[in-house]
Amino acid sequence: MTKPSPQESAVADPDGLPLPRRWWAIMAVSFGTAVLVIDGQIANVALPTIARDLGVSNGVITSVVTVYQLVLVMVLLPFSSLGDRVGHRRLYQYGQLLFLVASALCLFASTFWFLMALRALQALGAGMALSVSAAMVRQIYPANKLGTGMGVNSVIVASSGAIAPTLGGYIVSHLDWQWVFVAPVPFALLSLLLGRALPEPVRRDVPAQWISGGWSALSMLLLIGGAQLATHENFPIGAALMVAGVISITLLVRREKGREAPVVPVDLLARPVLGLSALAAIACFTASGALMLSLPFRLESLGFRPDQAGLLLLPFPLTMLVVAPLSGWLSDRIAATKLGVTGMMIAIAGLVLLATMPAQPAELGIAWRLSLTAVGFGLFFAPNSRLLIGRAPRERAAAAGGLLSTSRLLGQTVAAVVVGILLAGGLGTGNTPLIISCALAVVAALCSLARFRSMKQDQAALAQD
Repeated sequence: MTKPSPQESAVADPDGLPLPRRWWAIMAVSFGTAVLVIDGQIANVALPTIARDLGVSNGVITSVVTVYQLVLVMVLLPFSSLGDRVGHRRLYQYGQLLFLVASALCLFASTFWFLMALRALQALGAGMALSVSAAMVRQIYPANKLGTGMGVNSVIVASSGAIAPTLGGYIVSHLDWQWVFVAPVPFALLSLLLGRALPEPVRRDVPAQWISGGWSALSMLLLIGGAQLATHENFPIGAALMVAGVISITLLVRREKGREAPVVPVDLLARPVLGLSALAAIACFTASGALMLSLPFRLESLGFRPDQAGLLLLPFPLTMLVVAPLSGWLSDRIAATKLGVTGMMIAIAGLVLLATMPAQPAELGIAWRLSLTAVGFGLFFAPNSRLLIGRAPRERAAAAGGLLSTSRLLGQTVAAVVVGILLAGGLGTGNTPLIISCALAVVAALCSLARFRSMKQDQAALAQD
């Protein structure tokens, strides 16, 4: 038997990276995750200023955000496949470097189209890094502490999302708006400097999937781009593009079945445990996204000023900061279904309480209801992510990570589309978004229960064998 190389041993080792290298690797991934989350949200507060400076309308300037999300969701699955060929660490660092260069060039953005091109480059670099980050988390942590790792990752996401609007507002108030896009650069530099502590870049001998990768990106462009177009600008054309996207994805899935290491991870989705976990993730991210996107409009309709509404939203990310690591730690000791279903029951209770608030709610009343809802979502995310990443075959860890990231982005995009449609129809400031979020939380809980039943059936079949 051939003895594995040190690099192969590093990847296959169920005990993760040795200490203290593990801590440096955790810091590298944490800084990298902070970069991607901050850059995805920091620009929101600067959009009116950018629109005035570049001489474009408020409707057009939202493309600065949507083009970033669109390119990101297009490239995640293709880059997950590419990461297996070139090595996860190598692709991760290439992505950070591309992101850093594109961010620095934003200092020279003086026209709308140049800024759009740089945002697309930023998203391309972010997609390269994000597509393999979850796979590296699996390699960094011991198998029995993977839930803790996913919890730490959730903390980074929540905290970065919480500081992004405040940081963006401060920069716009004191500096030129271009600096908003340069703000994440220090985090990218730190991630690059610490990157040598990450697991060794091991290439897998898998065939190139250029056609499937391009097809996957085109399908996402049609589906997500069509949804955004239908919501904000032209419904007939947008709806037609969405239908074309659904047809394209259906044909692509048929092509991918039976292929070795497919770009669209149909092999993983065919496993009930992983497929149901991905569906639950989409439902849960859509539910939480719809809540956080619609609530500012609801609060302003109740008479709160925009700055007050912003402060009233803080209990959600602040609660997640506490619950996420606890949930990750618990998921290493308690079944994911028990935590996930419990979390969804709490989230449903919180959403119902938000929907039944008095006509003139007190600030404290809003805060504790929102915090309770965050407890529920926080108990769900880390265990579900742990199961999706941990149950995938080790050689398909990058594909599982890409699937998880795609599920999150799809959920957030669907949430934006749903809230946009409700606002356009005059239903966005009432209870309708909360009712939809509640229904999606029920879907996530049912997926978790169905997954548990499937796992029990698999265990019974193994016992009989």
